[in-house]
Amino acid sequence: MDRPFSGLRVLDLTHVLAGPFATYMLAVHGAETIKIEPPGEPDPVRGRGPDQTLNERLMGINYLTQGANKRAITLDLKTEAGRRILRRLAERADVLVENYRAGALASLGLGYSDLRRLNPRLVYCSLTGYGQGGPRSAVNAYDNVVQAASGLMAMTGTEAASPMKVGASIVDYAAGMAAAFAIAAALQQRSRTGEGVWIDCAMLDAALMLMGTQVTAAHAGAPPPKPRGNEQSEAGLGCYETADGLLMLGAFNRRQHERLWLAFERPDLARLSSWTDMARHASAMRALLAERLKAKTAAAWEDWFHELSIPAERVRTINEALALAEAQERPVTARLPIEDSRGQPVRVPLAPFRLSRGSAAITVPPPAMGADTDAVLDELGLNAGEIAELRKDGVI
Repeated sequence: MDRPFSGLRVLDLTHVLAGPFATYMLAVHGAETIKIEPPGEPDPVRGRGPDQTLNERLMGINYLTQGANKRAITLDLKTEAGRRILRRLAERADVLVENYRAGALASLGLGYSDLRRLNPRLVYCSLTGYGQGGPRSAVNAYDNVVQAASGLMAMTGTEAASPMKVGASIVDYAAGMAAAFAIAAALQQRSRTGEGVWIDCAMLDAALMLMGTQVTAAHAGAPPPKPRGNEQSEAGLGCYETADGLLMLGAFNRRQHERLWLAFERPDLARLSSWTDMARHASAMRALLAERLKAKTAAAWEDWFHELSIPAERVRTINEALALAEAQERPVTARLPIEDSRGQPVRVPLAPFRLSRGSAAITVPPPAMGADTDAVLDELGLNAGEIAELRKDGVI
C-alpha cells in the first residue's frame, strides 16, 4: 500500500512515550523505521503495562502501543564501532529522531552538525523536556513533571482538589504529535530546498500549546486561571447529575443556548443568550438545570439533547467509550497478531484520522528487542563474521 511516508527511512533513537509515539506515527503511515536500543538496556516501556506476562517478555502493553511497523536493533553508541554503524545508517536515512538529554549525542560526535556533513538531506529531530538551550536544557523530564512545570496541573481539578495531574499522559502524546508534524513539515520543506533541518521539539512547548487561550490571556495580563472542575462561566457548559449518572452539557453558542431554554419552556431565559447574559445569570441557570436534569437518566438526556442539536454526552469510562459504534467503526485502533495473558489479541491506537487513500496501517507487529540487528547490519554490507565480532564485543 502506498502511504504518505512510504519510501522514507527513519532512525528511531527514542524511548518511553513521546519519542516512540512520534516515530510510530511515521511508521504506520509507511516509513521504514528502525528502533535502536543499547544492548542490555531495553526501552523502559517494554516492561511496563497491566499485563505482567507481557512485561516479563519485554513486550509490555506500553511498548506494544507504539511499537508496530518498526524494526529493532541493538547498538552501543558509547563504542566507536557502534558510532560508526550509526553514521552509516544515517547516511542512508531521511529522518533521525532522538530524545536523549540535550547535547548527549553531540558529545558522541552524533549531533546534527556531525551527521549533516554525512547526509545534508537528513531531518534530525531532537525531542527533550525543555529544549536545546536555556538553564533547563540538561534537565530530564517526564509527562507528570512537565504538567507541573507548565501550569497545566495548577488549572486542573477543583478549588478543593488542585493542583491535579491530568489522568492520561497527554503531554507525552501531544509532544509526540508535535514532533511528527514538525518532521512532516521539515520533509515538505526539504522537497523544495533539498536540505534537511534540525528540529528542536520540547515537551514544555507542547504543554503550553495545549493551553493556547490561557497562554494568550496570561500574556495579556490576566491572572492565573483558577481550577474550575467541570464548570465554566456559563451554565450551558457543565457537568450535571442525572437520575443515574453524570452528563456533560455543551450548549456553547447563542443558538444552542436558545434551543436549550425554549425546549425547557423558558423563553425568558432563552432571551438571555448573549455571552454577557449567560455569564451574569449562570448561577440561577445552573441551579435550574441541576434540578431538571435529575428527572431522567443520562442516556435519555443524551438522546434528547442530540435531537435538539445540542452537544451532550454522559460521562463514560474508557471501556465504555471504546464500545461506542464510532470508536469501533472508525480505524482508531488496530489488532496486533500478539495475544495478551488472556489469549486475546492486543488492540492498539492507530491514528486519529483517516485518508481517502493510503491511510495508516499496521503491517508488522512490534519487534522483540534486537530482533532485526543481523538483518540490518547485513544490509549495510557486514558479513556474518563481522556481526559475530560486534556481538562478542558488546557493540550489538
